[in-house]
Amino acid sequence: MDHFTECNNLKFIGDNSFGSRDGIGLHQNVAVPLSNVLRIYNYPTTDENTLLVLISGGDIYHVVDSTTVHGPILSIAGMTDFGFVPYAGRAYITPFFTELVGDLNRERGLQNNFLYVYKGDGTAARKAAGTAPTVAATVANGAVGYTDAGIHIFGYVFETDTGYLSAPGGLVAFTTSALLSLNFSTIAVSPSVSVTKRHLVASKVIQTYNGDVNGYQLYFIPNGTIAGNIVTVLNGVSFYDQDLLLDASHLSDNFSEIPAGVGLCTYHNRLVTYCTYDNVSVGYVSATGEPEAINQINGVLLFPPDGNPLTNATELRDVLYMFKRGRTGSFVDNGDEPATWPYSNVDNAMGTGVHGIATVLDSGSSNIDYLVVATFKGVTMFNGRYILPELTWKIQTTWLTQDFKNKNRVIQIVNDSVNQLLYIVMTDRTVMFGNYSNGFDPKSIRWCPWTFWVFVNSLALVNVNELILGCDQV
Repeated sequence: MDHFTECNNLKFIGDNSFGSRDGIGLHQNVAVPLSNVLRIYNYPTTDENTLLVLISGGDIYHVVDSTTVHGPILSIAGMTDFGFVPYAGRAYITPFFTELVGDLNRERGLQNNFLYVYKGDGTAARKAAGTAPTVAATVANGAVGYTDAGIHIFGYVFETDTGYLSAPGGLVAFTTSALLSLNFSTIAVSPSVSVTKRHLVASKVIQTYNGDVNGYQLYFIPNGTIAGNIVTVLNGVSFYDQDLLLDASHLSDNFSEIPAGVGLCTYHNRLVTYCTYDNVSVGYVSATGEPEAINQINGVLLFPPDGNPLTNATELRDVLYMFKRGRTGSFVDNGDEPATWPYSNVDNAMGTGVHGIATVLDSGSSNIDYLVVATFKGVTMFNGRYILPELTWKIQTTWLTQDFKNKNRVIQIVNDSVNQLLYIVMTDRTVMFGNYSNGFDPKSIRWCPWTFWVFVNSLALVNVNELILGCDQV
């Protein structure tokens, strides 16, 4: 007696009233608005909240407002969807696709493709990270100065405009003199326009040198930075071995090209990506504060493999939760390298899809106290465990009629916590509308299907709580 047995295109007003849902209009006030939209993300830049929009054909655009559009900022044939996370005003983007395995569709990172970074200024996105220098440095004795006399290994690293430091390259051996400084030349200009600095590195004195410049611990030389990407020399560099404090050796183990995954999130100021084409049960974690510095050895998280790929990940209450379609587990930062973080099994039956965790308002982040998760069983609150009965308990019959095998990727949830509303893209690309102003529990929440003359592929909230529909047609 407390709900309709059948309804469509209604909104709920106050405690007990209802009316027709609002109409829709074009978000873009331009002659040719974007159409055939496959995915929308909220992209908060340093000074405003904008959108990243993927359209059919593999083109991503940066929609700043109703009249300003940059792009395409990234074009990748074969990209049918993408993962995204904002970091320091930049956008990190990972392309993925859907494949049919048996009678089940699943998602994984696009083969032979990579993580990209977009600075938000309209210039094209580029590959994240970067390659090491290949041109050997030239080292010679300079004017009067000081060093610890003996054989050192010298080289240099590139720094990009996003702060990424490449692996050391251009390594050479040189015997220093105690009373002379050093002159460096042939410090190569990087072919990448993203490189903004080059840093000199050196080993400490090598007591027994075997003729191989590789394998020695390297440190950044104080005052050994060459600004820009033009000058190729730096003269009069002096240092003692005791001044070599900042280690650069670990940079050699970082990815120079980070493989594309299904999704991205942040955890403890680290970037997390997961489900690459070749490693569907593996996550990769960056260094703290360095989203493009992902160590190939120590930055690996292994979710117990079961033949199914990872689909989602997010931070909640200081824990990193990772999901598959029907499984949930967690990792906890123990203060050591990510490869040592302990894994805990959370649920062996319930998980979610690649867009199945609700984002909140236009921030694009999950609620700090709980998650709203779309599982096969229903839309469920999660606070470290799944809370049953599910929020969609009253519409269970409708929920279970969805095509989870082939179209689970379509399901997406946004949470307007100001007006206490949920919007869910269903697998038939209609929208399920929920109003929880009477209570956020299975008995109090009110549901109503919304249908349109267009098919809805994606949702986003702008201006705090204004709903944007990404549709096949204009």
